[in-house]
Amino acid sequence: MGKGERATATPGAREKIKQQQAAARAQERRRRVITYTAAGVLAVAALGAGIWYGASKSQPEQAAAGLAPVTVQPDGTVVMAKSGVEKPVLDVYEDFQCPACKEAERVSGQTIKNLAAEGKAKVVYHPITIFSQEPTRSNSLRAGNAARCIADGKQWMAFHNLLFQNQPSETAEGFTNSQLVEWGKEAGVTAPDFEQCVNSGKHVQAQQSYSEKIMDEQKLTHTPTLKLNGTEVDNAVVFSPSELRDAVTKAAK
Repeated sequence: MGKGERATATPGAREKIKQQQAAARAQERRRRVITYTAAGVLAVAALGAGIWYGASKSQPEQAAAGLAPVTVQPDGTVVMAKSGVEKPVLDVYEDFQCPACKEAERVSGQTIKNLAAEGKAKVVYHPITIFSQEPTRSNSLRAGNAARCIADGKQWMAFHNLLFQNQPSETAEGFTNSQLVEWGKEAGVTAPDFEQCVNSGKHVQAQQSYSEKIMDEQKLTHTPTLKLNGTEVDNAVVFSPSELRDAVTKAAK
């Protein structure tokens, strides 16, 4: 069609061209909407998968059938292992007042117990006081002292769990002697001198001395710190039950 023909196109023809162009634009808009919507669905699905994957990695394990034997040592450490299991050794350095330790216990504590019950690790707990400021330091020392007042392994573990479940704020006085005595009863502690031991602070100095000694020897800068056969476990693994299990299982081979 030449210039003259385009200029002299009839009104009906021009209207038809406009309708065709409008239809084409509408079709393009629909195509874009479909493309963007599909991309959005894929993005949301990917995000959801990422959240699910992250959540699945931090999902606590269910309790196995019972605990491995638990033995309280003279220095205040506690060994949890089946008879004859000497390696790999998983050392757990924790402070009862430490919020990160509470979260590690919530997320991976059961994995640690299960690994010992399955005979896949010798677990050694090291309750220490890492804080220097108040009131956290005194809170931790009272809790550590109370734990040292328990000689029975199963009772110690039950008390250990209650301490983390009832951990006080870092900004307030907590782990009072009266609370610790009450939680001892709840944990089934049968030692006749438990209350007197808690109230007198019998093992406070021992708790303090052991903490200073072990932090220096092990070069500890934070809690929780887990060491597998003497090598520090990455924090990301500590807070991922599945990765922690994999690391310990591989070390057992």
